[in-house]
Amino acid sequence: MKKLIFRWETALIAMLVAELAIFGIINPRFLNISNLIYGTSDFVQIGIVALPLTLVIIAGGIDVSFASVIGLAAIVFGVAAFYGVPLPLSIALALVAGALCGLLNATVIHLSKIQPLVVTLGSLYLFQGTATVASGLVGAGGYEGIGNFPATFNAFGYAQVLGLPAPLALFLVLALVLIVLLHFTRFGRAVFLSGQSESAARFAGIPVGRVQTITYVITGASAAIAGLVMSAYFGSARVDLGSATLLPAVTAAVLGGASIYGGQGSILGTLIATFVIGYLQQGLQATGVPSQISSALSGGLLVVAVALRHGSSMLAEFIAVARQQKKSRAAVTSGGE
Repeated sequence: MKKLIFRWETALIAMLVAELAIFGIINPRFLNISNLIYGTSDFVQIGIVALPLTLVIIAGGIDVSFASVIGLAAIVFGVAAFYGVPLPLSIALALVAGALCGLLNATVIHLSKIQPLVVTLGSLYLFQGTATVASGLVGAGGYEGIGNFPATFNAFGYAQVLGLPAPLALFLVLALVLIVLLHFTRFGRAVFLSGQSESAARFAGIPVGRVQTITYVITGASAAIAGLVMSAYFGSARVDLGSATLLPAVTAAVLGGASIYGGQGSILGTLIATFVIGYLQQGLQATGVPSQISSALSGGLLVVAVALRHGSSMLAEFIAVARQQKKSRAAVTSGGE
């Protein structure tokens, strides 16, 4: 019971409840169940990329290029659809494009030994430029969108699955798959060990490079999924579709419990943190707060999350040392008697 109370996920749930209560007091219509459920379609793409990003961070890496992969995958789908490629194949091409982006990131990181942040920051602009050039193939210059998708594709953005919006249902299924993958498989244990100590993981026979590569590929493919979801929701594929997801997604992963030093993290925590951030943005907008201030608060939340996680780790270490010293003193005292 004590472990459950002091889990980070419990604190996040308390934060979410408090947040909803505060915004509900300010604007009672905010707590309308239908609004809360269907409002997730406005921010669920953040979670779709934050969940696999958590894997990357736990494994000791970082990926900020997903924001451009979202737009690139959407453009790949849009161009394919424009030229009459069948819908299933167009979707497959977008997913492959996203996965290849992740594979490229991992390959450059491992071959060059350059810090992942530097590599993925460079690929962020590389993928954005590639998407811009690709959009020009159908005459959509700059940040103009590519539309006129099949009705069956656009319908997904507003479809329902078991009474839930289809994008939300997809997000929850992805979370369930990654929870099982990270916490109940040998691969998941390898992810944690790779982030805790690469040298120790290699000594234990874990192919660290392969494990980290898989996390980047999953993130790229998930970014493509987010791009497809957003294209269906807005009815248009644009280069800048993912531009607003970068800071919130990183914040969701870190706030959810992922350590920026690697080796720690929780898919469930990231899942809850996605709702915390999403409803925070919606609540601020509902109370008339400008979007610029909302973005600034998201950045502040990232700083606070890092500070809290670092502080809680230091506190836990201090308590563990104090308990060990207490046991040592007790052992010495009993031995002296």
